[in-house]
Formats: sequence, structure tokens, C-alpha cells
Amino acid sequence: MPSTKDLRDRIRSVSNTAKVTGAMQMIAASKMTRAQNMVANSRPYFETIHNMLTKVTNSLNNQEILKGVKLLQSREINKTLVLFITPDRGLAGALVGNLTKAVGEFISKSGSDISFITVGKKGDRYLSRSNENLFGNFSVSDRPTFNETLQISNTIIENYENENFDKVVIVYAKFINTAVQKIQAHQVLPIETESDDENSNDYIFEPQVVSLLRSIAPKYVQNQVFHSVLEAFASEHSARMVAMQNATDNANELVEGLTLDLNKARQESITGELLDIVGGVAALEK
Repeated sequence: MPSTKDLRDRIRSVSNTAKVTGAMQMIAASKMTRAQNMVANSRPYFETIHNMLTKVTNSLNNQEILKGVKLLQSREINKTLVLFITPDRGLAGALVGNLTKAVGEFISKSGSDISFITVGKKGDRYLSRSNENLFGNFSVSDRPTFNETLQISNTIIENYENENFDKVVIVYAKFINTAVQKIQAHQVLPIETESDDENSNDYIFEPQVVSLLRSIAPKYVQNQVFHSVLEAFASEHSARMVAMQNATDNANELVEGLTLDLNKARQESITGELLDIVGGVAALEK
């Protein structure tokens, strides 16, 4: 068994680690709450834009009109652009590993040339090590704003309209709840809308429907990118908070075990000293 000095040193070291992880847990919890609120606040507007786009496209009897809106046009997929959103830092449990695994599987299954735009240092480093084609790299603050992500979304829109890419996908961690983050590969372009027959023809468009779609479609992409970044940040801080909580709990359990070992070692030492004293007294009596 280790000496009492070694046990005290280990207890002190693990206790200090628990204090650090506990502080990181509280910071992550604060950021998680803020990120979750931002996701919740952005969701209604994003869903409204999506529903509006769905209503308009489903109301068209003449699908030829859609050919006038490049962001809705499908074409043969030869070149794919992937927006890969990852954390800048680690200590987020299995989140980064799950993201890199998902993008690796996407690459292996894709039948087209793939280029990447990254948001986050972890994704950038992974793709650089893998010798993938990096088309661009962006960074955003701890409190992402719509204006911060505009450059990303406008880069995507411009390159799709110029036919530099035939498909655009976002790979990110969708926030489900504090304990669950779902890795998704979501197609952004060409824009896909669900079928919605309810009151789909009860619209009179002013101005022309093509002009309306040309206005709505870019806003949809811009909000999709912004919302995905917010979801990714909420997932990151949630995963980090849970990871730090687990680390703190494990450290505290280890301290408890080491404290028991220390008490046991002290008792054995005291017992040994008592036996030596008793043995010495017995020897003197003889």
C-alpha cells in the first residue's frame, strides 16, 4: 500500500482537479443555458421562413417557374460542398469524435468530389490531417450572431448559383436536450421542401412568384446556416457541461476512496506502533 504521504499528495492533486472541472462545469452550464435560449428564440423565425417557402413552392401548378430560381434547381451532382461545424476546443466528451466519424462516413459514401468549409478548429485540424480539400474556414464568437454567419451563407449561395458546386450539406450536432446531441448531415442546397397540400393553391402572389422565391430562398439558406451554428454551439456546451460534471463526480469518488485508504494506512501504522510498544513492555517485564 502507498505511504500516507503519497496518499495525501494524491488526494490533494485529485481534489484540485475536481475544483477545476467543477468550475468548468459551471461555466459550461452558463454558456449552455444562453445557447439553448438562442436556439429557442431563433427557431420560430426559421420555421416560418421554411413554411412560407413550402407553401409557395407547393402552390405552383407550373413547375417550370421554379427553374427561374437557382437555389431550387437540382442538377447532376459532381461536386459537393460540406459545411462542417465543430467546437474550437475539446473536453466535450465524445462530441468531437462523433462529428469526425460522421464526416468520415459521409466522405466514404459520397460519389462526388467533396470540398469543405469549416467552422471550428477541431474540424479544420481533422480535415487538414486527412488531406481533404478545404474550400474555406470561418470562425464565430461564443455568442454567434446572424451577421457573423452571413459571410458563410453568402459564400455558399454564391458558389451554388455559379454552379461551382451541385449540392451543399451541413454536418453538425443538432441539439436535442442536455444529454443528447444528434449528429446530422442535412442538405441545404438545392432546397428541398415537403409536400403540403393544405390550402396550397389559395394564394395570390404580388409581386411575381419568381421574384418572391428569389427573395425567400436566400433568406432560408442564411437562416439555416445561422440556426445550425446555434444548434452546434448548444450541443457543444451541453456536452462539455455533462463531461465536466462526470469528471467532477469521478474525482470526488476517487478522493473518497483515497481517503479511506489513507485512514486504513494510518490505522495500520498506529496498530503497528502499539504492537511494538506492547512487545517492548513484555520484553522488559521478562
